[in-house]
Amino acid sequence: MHLVLEYLAFFVAFRYYVILRKKSADSISANNRLSIIIGAIFGALFLSRLIAFFENPLLHYEQGWISILNNKTIMGGLFGGLLGVELAKKIIGEKQSSGDLFTLPIIFGIIVGRIGCFLAGIKEFTYGIETNSFLGMDLGDGLQRHPIALYEIIFLVLLFIFIKQLQKQPNRFENGMYFKIFMISYFAFRFMIEFIKPNTFFIAGLSSIQLLCLICLIYYNQTLRKGIAYAGKKLHLL
Repeated sequence: MHLVLEYLAFFVAFRYYVILRKKSADSISANNRLSIIIGAIFGALFLSRLIAFFENPLLHYEQGWISILNNKTIMGGLFGGLLGVELAKKIIGEKQSSGDLFTLPIIFGIIVGRIGCFLAGIKEFTYGIETNSFLGMDLGDGLQRHPIALYEIIFLVLLFIFIKQLQKQPNRFENGMYFKIFMISYFAFRFMIEFIKPNTFFIAGLSSIQLLCLICLIYYNQTLRKGIAYAGKKLHLL
């Protein structure tokens, strides 16, 4: 079921993107869009495996190349895809932001994929540490654990609705802002949720995913500063 939903996630996300592109007045040409998608694919393939390897490098090294190639993480895929897109845009000379059209399809695809992770239980490393909280669930090993995949699904559904509502107010944000909101929100969420995940390999007390989250937030530091300044002005007016 996890494998089926993983492939279904790619399919429905791409179909959703195609539908949105047909409905929108996309200022980026079809050829440039294709180049951008190719850049995203190769960037995602590379960094998703690399970050997954660093989640537990000693274990993955012992398991061999097949395991290294099979292990992947959506976090590395997202950030690698971002870097791949930026590289592709530099090569083809595309100056316009391209992320907004991908934002909702990506979120929707992750939701579908995470349903598969939740159904896989402890067979997929998206479960949490043991807990006595009422939120704890038996994910297949007889222990009450945080259902991290379920937390993530709920968060992404709310984020999807939030961005969908923002898009109903045209010209409110600069081009590319919806994608930035998604990346900042999701990576900040994943940084926090990693603290209740049974990670075993740490660098400076943080997991590889958390370090990647920090790198992503630093990458978007200008957007974060603008957002904090905007929120400060709103609070001052209140």
